[in-house]
Amino acid sequence: MVSPHVARPAADRAAGRGEAAGPAAPYLRVKQHLKEGLAEGRWPPGALMPSEAELVAQFGVSRMTVNRALRELQSEGLVDRSQGVGTFAAPLHRVSSKLTIRDLHDEIESRGHRHHAVVHLLRAEKAPAALAGQLDVATGARVFHSLIVHHEDDLPLQCEDRYVNPACCPGYLEADFTRVTPTQLLFETTALWRAQYSIEAAAPTAEEARLLGIAPHEPCLVVTRRTFTRAAPITIARLVHPGSRYLLQGEFQP
Repeated sequence: MVSPHVARPAADRAAGRGEAAGPAAPYLRVKQHLKEGLAEGRWPPGALMPSEAELVAQFGVSRMTVNRALRELQSEGLVDRSQGVGTFAAPLHRVSSKLTIRDLHDEIESRGHRHHAVVHLLRAEKAPAALAGQLDVATGARVFHSLIVHHEDDLPLQCEDRYVNPACCPGYLEADFTRVTPTQLLFETTALWRAQYSIEAAAPTAEEARLLGIAPHEPCLVVTRRTFTRAAPITIARLVHPGSRYLLQGEFQP
């Protein structure tokens, strides 16, 4: 424990109070070093990472600074910490699960209800420029496109419009999406590393309203999610949920 009579560096005092830190804050240098090492595979899943004492010596910072960097990496799902044992690189599947919304099939069945899916479209298409940029493929290149409506019992709960980079999942078009969800398939067949997502309240498109059996202007929860391997984008999906039928829940524990 730090004595109240011992002066601490300004960045450490800011970290202790939860104040905003500048781009050159010591904890950010430690955090970025570790994130880059994880991305490069320096520490494979399950590997023991440098100890707090080693990082303190390497960067010439306090233990509090190192601890903050590790806490943030843990909150992002990138590392596991075990008191008295050390810090470990998190399994890739768990990293991806923390960064994406829970698979709808598991969510529905956890409530004791039945999930079933209706596949409205599953084919290869040529990528227009905007989509090609998001999937990091050439304009006009072949991409996979699926449009699936997921039901809870007999009630449409989600319209999933998804594009997939064929280089990451070559067998996507052969999958039976009445038996496995695209999320389940991609977890099993790709090395998911990170995800980007946005959540907004918006009206559905005319086609989405028709597929979900709702009024054209009914408020919906719309999630847009893009996932990546270490080397390339895997998929981009638009997930539309009728606001009257779906509640996005979570839990936070400091």
